[in-house]
Amino acid sequence: MSSKAAALELAVLGLLHESPLHGYELRKRLNLLFGWTRVLSYGSLYPALKRMLRAGLVIEDTTPAGVSRRQRIVYRITPAGEARFAGMITDVGPSAWEDEDFATRFAFFSRTDTEVRLRVLEGRRSRLQERLDRVRSDRQPTGPVDRYVSELQRHSIESVERELRWLTDLITAEHQQQSPRSPQPEHRTPDLDA
Repeated sequence: MSSKAAALELAVLGLLHESPLHGYELRKRLNLLFGWTRVLSYGSLYPALKRMLRAGLVIEDTTPAGVSRRQRIVYRITPAGEARFAGMITDVGPSAWEDEDFATRFAFFSRTDTEVRLRVLEGRRSRLQERLDRVRSDRQPTGPVDRYVSELQRHSIESVERELRWLTDLITAEHQQQSPRSPQPEHRTPDLDA
């Protein structure tokens, strides 16, 4: 399964884990989840849903005809789909750090424990740092410098640096949540009427 197909399956199962949805609402929520970088068409969604139906990860329910006299198909996650989602969301291998998979996993971080979140965040940070180091070392011009290529490289480097700072902040926050907090002494205001 390609990384795009795996990310779509994870996202569909995650959204259906929250509540049953019909195709239109599912596509709308997926587009919100994926953001402006990836608009999902029905031509991608419905074949994925059919694969998940055949695999027993989701089921279809039809709702009674409404005003439009057309039955709606509502998709629900099955116990097998819940198990698949749980396995996918806790997988901390290298695919979890890649561009396609990371954002989808991040959207469902509230369903993972701190150790999983930390491993994914640290893996992502490490992967981006490798990319940044490689781009910086390859940036030495060997011929005439094209202004637009140079600007694109500068933009890419700044984007990765910004994401690295964001990841470092998230990792720090996760570590702070993980460490036990020492009880703070209760601050009492002196009773002035006594």
